[in-house]
Amino acid sequence: MPRALFAAIAASLRPVVLALAVILALGQVLPAHARAPLPDMAELAEKAGPAVVNVNTTKSVKTQDQIRESFKGTPRSGPDGLRDQLERQPGQNNRAPRNQNSMGSGFIISKDGVIVTNNHVIEGADEIKVQLPGKGKPIAATVLGRDPELDLAVIKIETESALPFLEFGDSGALRVGSWVMAIGNPFGLHNTVTAGIVSAKGRVIGAGPFDDFIQTDASINPGNSGGPLLDLDGKVVGINTAIISTGQGIGFAIPSNLAKTVVADLREQKQTKRGWLGVSIQDMDENTAKALGLEDAKGALISSVMDGDPAAKAGVEVGDVVQAVNGEQVKNASGLLRAIAGIKPGGKAELQVWRRGAALTLTAMLSQRDHAKLSKAQTGAQQAEPARTELGMVLKPVNPEEAKALNLPDAGLLVTQVEADSPAEEAGMRSGDVILQAGQKPVNSAAAFDSIVDENRAKGVIMLLVSRDKRTLFRTIAVPEKR
Repeated sequence: MPRALFAAIAASLRPVVLALAVILALGQVLPAHARAPLPDMAELAEKAGPAVVNVNTTKSVKTQDQIRESFKGTPRSGPDGLRDQLERQPGQNNRAPRNQNSMGSGFIISKDGVIVTNNHVIEGADEIKVQLPGKGKPIAATVLGRDPELDLAVIKIETESALPFLEFGDSGALRVGSWVMAIGNPFGLHNTVTAGIVSAKGRVIGAGPFDDFIQTDASINPGNSGGPLLDLDGKVVGINTAIISTGQGIGFAIPSNLAKTVVADLREQKQTKRGWLGVSIQDMDENTAKALGLEDAKGALISSVMDGDPAAKAGVEVGDVVQAVNGEQVKNASGLLRAIAGIKPGGKAELQVWRRGAALTLTAMLSQRDHAKLSKAQTGAQQAEPARTELGMVLKPVNPEEAKALNLPDAGLLVTQVEADSPAEEAGMRSGDVILQAGQKPVNSAAAFDSIVDENRAKGVIMLLVSRDKRTLFRTIAVPEKR
């Protein structure tokens, strides 16, 4: 081969050879740098372990004889009814109540013996005792405060010496994939340490009104409740609270940023003070957002407003979508609940609201959240019996007698039938629903309803305000094109 030709070929191949050399070099170097070493949990467990305690409770449980006494005067419920079953069982008379023991976990947050645990660990207990790691007899504990809605409790023990304690960290700094450690008392196995990662954040599992759980695959089992979830700095970033019994590696913890303020309130005031707006709310969906002229399904939809409460005084209306509170975005109904609950009674909530195609700002001065108000908020029309439109419903006007029985104004349409596979059924409408509004307009007749449906046909959806099971809610139904 001529020298000149060989030189030309070599020159053309030089970039390829150089690229291959770089790739081979990276293959040798990158893995060592790209792979972070697994964390050593030994020192963390050694330092945090002494501040994690076992919480043992005893409660008095009624015997069958006492339960039977409570059924006196009640009707029998058939041959297999509870009362009959109890009365058929001999030898149960004059038995004293028996004691039921249970175990959970907790962690010390101050050297003088203040301990955080779950409310469900101590709820209904006649006696609470705390077992310190490596110590002798359990120590009696007193309850400083409980918060059933967030499932937190603060208890205290008295000791002569200062105790080791843990500090709260910043759960907001956690990322999915962050390493965490759980310490607790699963199945009575004292100070068991498990490790894993954060699997997800902001989980809503239906445990309470303020669900915002950290999900982790660090093993959490019965008895871990109330124990700490720690980051690699040894700070408490969560309180282990719930598991999915049929799953493995699926546990949930209350975020520390949600718990810190509550724990402080319980220590100082024995109770939690949360803001109250006075509305019923529900999540948005794509059809509802479309019906309201919104680009996405974010925010909390107001389905009812309580007379005389902060929302009503601020001018909030049914059908409003709350998109932000004090500048913080509200993604869904749970987000609005948490935002309002995080403001103290008497505090100001600046609400960014979407109403009939326009954005506006309303200011509410919050009152105190309590269970009496919750009961009132959940009270509305009783379920009625179900009457037909192109959307697949049979409707009829509510008559005065029904209106009185349903605690409604003499207006609305009663749904007496929902056709299978119809747009109404797909939207979740039920027989017995009372339609109060269609397209955000009051509706009193099937003819008026059809007219409003026509007005909303161009949107492809119509939003209904519905009364169901003592509450009001929105349902958005797809409107077919005119044939």
